[in-house]
Amino acid sequence: MLHPQAKALLELMLERGVPPTHTLTPEAARRLYLERRHFSQPPAPDIAAVLALQASGPHGPIPMRLYQPLHAADQGPLPVLVYFHGGGWVIGDLDTHDTLCRQLANSAGIAVLAVDYRLGPEHRFPAAVQDSVAATVWVHEHATQLGLDPRRMAVGGDSAGGNLAAVVAIAARDLCRARPGALPLAFQLLIYPATDMRRGAESHQRNGQGYLLTRDTITYFHDHYITDAAHDQDWRASPLLHPDLADLPPALVLTAGYDPLRDEGLQYAQRLSESGNQAAHVSFERQIHGFVLMGRVIDEADVAVALCAAELHRRLASP
Repeated sequence: MLHPQAKALLELMLERGVPPTHTLTPEAARRLYLERRHFSQPPAPDIAAVLALQASGPHGPIPMRLYQPLHAADQGPLPVLVYFHGGGWVIGDLDTHDTLCRQLANSAGIAVLAVDYRLGPEHRFPAAVQDSVAATVWVHEHATQLGLDPRRMAVGGDSAGGNLAAVVAIAARDLCRARPGALPLAFQLLIYPATDMRRGAESHQRNGQGYLLTRDTITYFHDHYITDAAHDQDWRASPLLHPDLADLPPALVLTAGYDPLRDEGLQYAQRLSESGNQAAHVSFERQIHGFVLMGRVIDEADVAVALCAAELHRRLASP
């Protein structure tokens, strides 16, 4: 039951000889991922303003990009989504996810702040985690001067970025437990997140070949990010393995039926619910990993983006 548009995209990539990511150097994979967006992503919508920023990180400045939605001038301090891009902790940047950030900002009526965290293999685990937590703390501390509401902050991301958003939500919870109000988060948006670095879920076998993200590519990303097999058990790499997932912000977990990561996304949503959190899971059963970015060629991407934006608006609209 693969969606016909997803099937057509996969067939076209085979026909044109698009090389699998795991056959490329990280530099070449980054270039291809960036170039591919012109084919699969819709035109970037107009937005009120885009501001380049830098957060203070543990190993130097962290580049960021702040998106202000259309008609934001009359709204006062804006709620904000801190967004972490996907790409297996190896590829992706502010430009690969520029269109999605604009879509979410306009449709949800919120600010979106995208984080350009360090990538492997140049900067391995836990560098991306450190940058993501530091950037989120920085946004909270500087929210007022940026015209943002520190009481209405969310984190979100897709794939590897969904992993980082989940990890940041846990880290923020722990900071608030130690010091109430240190980093309160109101919501987490997890789009086909990687949650278990052990890669043993049944969907890794069922969907591991033929659907864009393959087991070989997942291994490629893993091995460029993780340096020690013991890190697979670290909750900062595998948030599903954290023994305590209580007291976390409400979550929307979105998965795709033909994605190797499908089951671990579902498992994480289940753990969140069993731990007493508000967590909704929505699966686009006919879709492949990465489809949310592909609105030019896959219609259901627009539905998924609208769903994410609606839930962001619902969770962040009121102080």
